[in-house]
Amino acid sequence: MKTRPWLALLLWALPPGATAASPPEAPWIRLFDGRTLDGWFVKCRPEDAPLRDAWRVERGALTARIGKGRRHNYIWLLTEREFDNFELRLKVQTFARVKGNSGIQVRSRYDDATHWLDGPQVDIHPAGPWRCGFIYDETREVRAWLWPDVGAPANANPRHAPPGWHWHQADTADVWNDVRILCRGTRIQTFINGVPVADYDGTGRLDDAAHRAHRVGMKGRIALQIHPGTEILVRFKDLRLRPLPR
Repeated sequence: MKTRPWLALLLWALPPGATAASPPEAPWIRLFDGRTLDGWFVKCRPEDAPLRDAWRVERGALTARIGKGRRHNYIWLLTEREFDNFELRLKVQTFARVKGNSGIQVRSRYDDATHWLDGPQVDIHPAGPWRCGFIYDETREVRAWLWPDVGAPANANPRHAPPGWHWHQADTADVWNDVRILCRGTRIQTFINGVPVADYDGTGRLDDAAHRAHRVGMKGRIALQIHPGTEILVRFKDLRLRPLPR
């Protein structure tokens, strides 16, 4: 049977491994150029405005740095763009000697009226690295763990970490951790250094009335967190995102 000219052209244009029934994957998007904060912006309470420069670029990485004794509330670094279904990959560096908490918000949005950022967060917790990759919901009506489903932050403990988990601290060597996050529909999956951590189906939660009211959970910005407290030092680099089909 002869191949129609238009079909031959279509098959020729597809990348290796793809078929006419499987559209080619979307290209990766670089979220950070390695030099500037272009494409990002900082949000915080007015009283924390002097600490907006706690987010800076150091050694080719987005760096959150606040010294001891500086009390502060949340200080966020957010993407200008919004995303819904995607795969996010990045590298994270922390130090065991610096206990300040951080995290990676997905499908989130900042409210300037209340100075609050709503949406789910993938936790980065140097003080207890077994918690890295857990999913917490910063949405103001929730403020509880989504995965593991244990409610208040204090209820999560090392037994909830997956077998084989490991997290590298950079106190004595320039080591980084690979973080991978998949958001597709109401499902969020996290992987730390290749180990599956969380696999959360948020049906009825990420699309409930509270999340719809704040327009989060299913679509929103990527954001990096400085948690309230004092000292913090955490670095993020090689941030890239690949949109996924709806």
